[in-house]
Formats: sequence, structure tokens, C-alpha cells
Amino acid sequence: QVQLVESGGGLVQAGGSLRLSCAASGRTFSSYAMGWFRQTQGKELEFVAAINWSIGSTYYADSVKGRFTISRDNAKNTVYLQMNSLIPEDTAVYYCAAGQYRSGGFYYSLSPSYDHWGQGTQVTVSS
Repeated sequence: QVQLVESGGGLVQAGGSLRLSCAASGRTFSSYAMGWFRQTQGKELEFVAAINWSIGSTYYADSVKGRFTISRDNAKNTVYLQMNSLIPEDTAVYYCAAGQYRSGGFYYSLSPSYDHWGQGTQVTVSS
């Protein structure tokens, strides 16, 4: 059974940094994409970043490009989201997700592409 556990959220001032971690277990993720999404109250889930676990190619939402970096550590089965130059608009619950590649393509920015989700971690950026 796939399990995703996020950690690293917290309260930070604008301009600061946080690193989120997503520890993945339950299977080999070499045929998976891993994504980070975020959600604020009353709004839809928003794509943040994704990574192809096998080859390491990365994808970002325009709103975080140049500020956030997604990476993975194969030995630790962990995906990271390094968040720099944080702004109050980054305040949200951040979710880690895993989606298996299938024929027909994979849409990294769409939440239905992902099969498994973590419980979320709160990130609050104060002005």
C-alpha cells in the first residue's frame, strides 16, 4: 500500500525559505511521477511542481518558477520541495501526490493524474 507522508511545513516570514519533504513507501516509484499541489480554504487544488522519478525531469507552475525547486532522493525514497523567496500568496496546505505512468500520456498539472495523496502540511507565510 502506497503511503506518502509530508513534513517540513510551518510559519515563515515573507522572503524566507522552507523545505518540504515527502517520504514515500509501499512500492518502487521508478514508474511514477511525484507532484506537489497546494490548496487554500475555499479554493481548488493548485498544481505547484512535479518530477519524473526515473529520469528527474521537472515541471513547475508559473507562479513558483524560479523560486521553488523539486527534487528526489532515490536512496531515501523521498521527494523534496525547496521553497525560497516565499510570499504570503504561497500560504496553503501543501500535498504530495504520486501518479503511475500509463499509456496515453501523463498530465503533470492535473490532480486526477495522481493516484495517491499525502495528508498535507500547512505552510504559512507572514507579511
